[in-house]
Amino acid sequence: MTATQILSTSAPSRTCQISASLATAYDLSNVMRELAAATYADGGFPHREMDLLQEAGFFAITLPGEALDMTGPNTATLLQLLKLVGRGNLSVGRIYEGHVNALLLLHLYGTPRQRQTYYADARAGHLFGVWNTEMRDGVHLHQDEAGDGARVQGSKSFCSGSTQVTRPIVPGVLHGPDGESRGWQMSIVHLDEHELPVDESFWSPLGMRNSVSHKIDFSGQQLTGHQLLGKPDEYEIQPHFSGGAIRFAAVHLGAAEALLDETRNFLRKVGREDDPYQRTRVGQMAIACETGNLWLDRSGQLNDNSKDSDAIVASANMTRTAIAEICLDCLQLAERSVGARGLLHPSPFARLHTDLSMYLRQPAPDATLEMVGQYYLNQHDDFHQLRTHEA
Repeated sequence: MTATQILSTSAPSRTCQISASLATAYDLSNVMRELAAATYADGGFPHREMDLLQEAGFFAITLPGEALDMTGPNTATLLQLLKLVGRGNLSVGRIYEGHVNALLLLHLYGTPRQRQTYYADARAGHLFGVWNTEMRDGVHLHQDEAGDGARVQGSKSFCSGSTQVTRPIVPGVLHGPDGESRGWQMSIVHLDEHELPVDESFWSPLGMRNSVSHKIDFSGQQLTGHQLLGKPDEYEIQPHFSGGAIRFAAVHLGAAEALLDETRNFLRKVGREDDPYQRTRVGQMAIACETGNLWLDRSGQLNDNSKDSDAIVASANMTRTAIAEICLDCLQLAERSVGARGLLHPSPFARLHTDLSMYLRQPAPDATLEMVGQYYLNQHDDFHQLRTHEA
């Protein structure tokens, strides 16, 4: 079934646009689950899945005037959308979350002209991303004498989506015409206009192979002033920098829900749904997934309604930590339920296990938990009062 066919079965009026979008996302997630084994075996970029998302209008769904307009209080619903994409395919969820993140950065820090240009690109089907991770040969942006455009030197690693992402946001150290560092500067590279050196050998992972997170060398690219996004160091402004963790946590939770669904399907297939131990494990997984959804709803509402940046960041850090633990618990419970037989390819458990285990390796988990503790140690109100004030 194509995205057009799915949409035609539930063409939304304006008043039910959001619920219709989520219904479409759910249907697409089921299609992606059906495609998952073949996509995983191919090992490359998930073209069919990304085409479905683009055809359904999800590349533009957060733009002004759309169902999940980023200027409105739509974060909790956006998290459910991301969760459904992750439920269908974690690699697709990773790439799509980067697209959503990039459009938010354009909304926050772009000039009116940049928003007009790049929103039109998103509507036309350009895939965006945010590639921040680098190694010792990281990106430097050298401004020209006029201080307008810049020449790029260096590489980024873990470039999810690789060159299929035609509008990546690529931050790096900005150097003025005098050579002095000016800070961490975002730039937008038009990858469809250039052929850059891509190190595919860098990406030989345990899981998430379809995210094709290659290493790309941007050296020699000449950027115009129009391609420099925001001011130096705006990329790490809070709460948007750390608060964005709720988006990838939502994608993670989608995989936990898929594990629950597949475990239940497996036990029915082998006739073990009456086993009390299996019932207990499925019950634990269901409680864990429901808990994860409560975290998403809470952090989404807080993100939209609170004016306390520290509270938003603390909530995001708690959400990503709690959902990571939920996912690990669901992985273990699923393993014990299906045994070795269920973990053989092309079983969905084998793919979910490797993909989720890899994707959960987000940076600085210990520091994240420490920051949560420090936030609450710094407060003087009791916990109940803090939750009331935050809301």
